[in-house]
Amino acid sequence: MYIKFLPKYNLALKKYIIRFINIWCFCFSLAITINAITSSNVQANPKYASFVMEEISGRVLFSRNADKQLYPASLAKIMTLYIIFEELQSKNLTLKSQIVISDLAASRSPSKLYLEPGETISIEEAILSLVTKSANDVATAVAEKISTSEREFAKRMTRKAKALGMSRTTFKNASGLPNRHQKSTARDMAKLGIAIRKDFPEYYHYFSNEFFLYKGQKYKNHNRLLTAFKGTDGIKTGYIGASGFNLVASTERDGVRLIGVVFGGKTSKSRDLHMIKLLTNQFDRVKPFQFESTPITVPLPRPENEHITPTTDILASSVPPISKPKIIIRSVSSQSNYSSVTLENANWSIQVGSFSRKISAHKAAIKARRSAASILAMIPADVSLIMRGDLPLWRVRFEGLDETSARAPVLNYTKQVMHVLLYQKLFLRQVYYKYNYT
Repeated sequence: MYIKFLPKYNLALKKYIIRFINIWCFCFSLAITINAITSSNVQANPKYASFVMEEISGRVLFSRNADKQLYPASLAKIMTLYIIFEELQSKNLTLKSQIVISDLAASRSPSKLYLEPGETISIEEAILSLVTKSANDVATAVAEKISTSEREFAKRMTRKAKALGMSRTTFKNASGLPNRHQKSTARDMAKLGIAIRKDFPEYYHYFSNEFFLYKGQKYKNHNRLLTAFKGTDGIKTGYIGASGFNLVASTERDGVRLIGVVFGGKTSKSRDLHMIKLLTNQFDRVKPFQFESTPITVPLPRPENEHITPTTDILASSVPPISKPKIIIRSVSSQSNYSSVTLENANWSIQVGSFSRKISAHKAAIKARRSAASILAMIPADVSLIMRGDLPLWRVRFEGLDETSARAPVLNYTKQVMHVLLYQKLFLRQVYYKYNYT
C-alpha cells in the first residue's frame, strides 16, 4: 500500500519491493500453516504426552496429557538403575560384583549386548550398558541377580514407584519390553528423573556417559541431547512400537534445572527436536538465580512461618568435637530506625539439598558436617519434610550462621557435590546464592 508513494521513475525498485513483500507473506503464511499442522499432529497422536518441571521449586511449566497412562518402554530402566543404586548404597552390591547371564536373559530381544548364557558382566558394566546401549539382556540379568526372578524384581520396582509418588505407574519387567500392563505417565517419569539424581548424586554421573566400551565394541548413548543441547547431563531414552519414541532429559542452565519428559515421538529426531523446543521455551520463561553479595535493607513486615514438618536433628556426635564457639551479644541502639533493618550478620543458612528419601537427607547432612567440621559440628541439621508441587521431599539445612561462617563450608562442600544453596532469610523474603561447581 506504500508502493504508490515511490517515485514513478523507479519502476524497477517498485517491482523488487513488491516481489519481496509477496515472498515474505508467502513464507509467513507457510510458517503458520506448518506450525498449525505440527500442533494438530501432536494433539492427534494418542501416544503423545509431555511435561516440563522446574526441579528446585517443583513448578510445572508445561503439561500435555501428563497423567495419561502410556507405555514407558526403556524408560523403565531408570527404575531398574534406581534399584541398582539402592543396592550399591546399602552395600548389598559393589561396582565389581559379577552378574551371570541366564538363558532367559540371553533370549531377550534387542537392544542388547548379545551375551551368551553363563557369561558374566560386572555391576558397573551393567550400569553403563543400561544407560547407553539400553541392553535388555543385561536388564533381565540384573533383575535376577537382585531378586529371585524378574517378576519379583518388577514388583519391587512398582513398590518403589508408589513410594516416590508415582501413583499411576506399574512395572512388569526390568527392561521396558512390551507388556500391556506396564504403564506410566509423563508426570511420574519426571518424578523418577528428579528422585534418582537427588537420592544418588554419587552415581548420577553415569547418565552423562556419551559412550560405553565393552569387549572392543563402542556403544553410543542413545540420548543425543547430551551433545546437542547445552546443559543436558542425563537421563534416558526409550522406544517400542506401542510407545513411540520416549525421552526423559535433565538440563541445567544459569542455576536453573529443568526436567523434561516426552512420550510418543514419531521418530527419535523429531522427539529430540520437540524436547529441545520445550526446554528452550521454558528456560526463556524462568529467571536464573541472582548472585548478590551486599546486605539488603527491607521493610520490617510481620513474620510468617513456613509450613514444614520438622524431624529429629542429626546428632553432632557423628563428627569430631571442636572447641565451643564464642557467643557475642550486641545491643541495638535506641537510635535505630525501626521502619527498616539491615541484616548483615544474622539469619544465614546453608541448604545442602532436598531428597525424596529421609535416609538420603540424613546421609547428606552427615557428609556436609564432616566436610566443614570446624563450622558445622555444633550446628544442628534441620531435616524437614516439604512439598515441591505434589512431590514430597526431605530438605537439609544448617541455620543460624553469620555470612562469613555460611560461605566458608559452601566452597569446601561443593567440591564433593554439584549444588549447595546459601541463603539469607529476611523475614518474608529470601535471597538465594547458588554456587555451581563441576
